[in-house]
Amino acid sequence: MQASVAIQVLPATQDTNEVVRIVDEVIDYIKSTGLNYYVGPFETTIEGDSYDQLMDIVKECQHVAIKAGCPAVSAYIKVSYKPEGGVLTIDQKVTKHH
Repeated sequence: MQASVAIQVLPATQDTNEVVRIVDEVIDYIKSTGLNYYVGPFETTIEGDSYDQLMDIVKECQHVAIKAGCPAVSAYIKVSYKPEGGVLTIDQKVTKHH
């Protein structure tokens, strides 16, 4: 694996139910990519062999939130990238804690 990203999508709405609905739509999109992912309480981590593919997914997450009815969206992104491979996997990072 060459890269992993963590994304926290923050819909600009005060209605908690709307926040959850919009974030759920973003997570559904991430699921649809077929990549390995892990949903945590603050962010979702996605891993893959293509840095560019992951960046496209990060970009599309914003579009999904807007299409879901969010007037504006902010996101916090973390990226781990190693072109020759060897980025720690989600399982390597969290399995021992669950």
